Amino acid sequence: MEVMFYQLLHAPLERALPQLLEKTLERNWRAVVQAASDERVAMLDTVLWTYRDDSFLAHGTSAEGDGEEQPVYLTTGKENPNSADIRFFVDGLDMAAILKAAPDAYQRAVLMFDGTDDEQLAQARAQWKILKDGGFDLQYWQQKENGGWEKKA
Repeated sequence: MEVMFYQLLHAPLERALPQLLEKTLERNWRAVVQAASDERVAMLDTVLWTYRDDSFLAHGTSAEGDGEEQPVYLTTGKENPNSADIRFFVDGLDMAAILKAAPDAYQRAVLMFDGTDDEQLAQARAQWKILKDGGFDLQYWQQKENGGWEKKA
């Protein structure tokens, strides 16, 4: 499994996540996005319907059911009803525990964290160490000013 850390510096999650989800769907992969609260899931739900004037990302939430039908599934839980290939963790969630419990559950796992938030930065560093010590192959990507990504490790 590929494990990637994405440090947000110049654009918020609400702008960066839809771009990564578009790339996910271009690969014909399914995704689960795990957030810390129902309020955050509701906000991301709205973002994915409205982030562009000419398009939207088809998705569903845990509140709506039919998760197995969704190309992108938003949740606060650990479930994977759509047999996702990739799992995104946002809001400083602890992905290390989930990945260590099921290291072959996904082709890729992504932690997106706010690099300007000291607490999220410290949590990401702690998770990096746990996963590195656990033998996971890690990559670290830092957001550039233009919204693109630069591989740092």
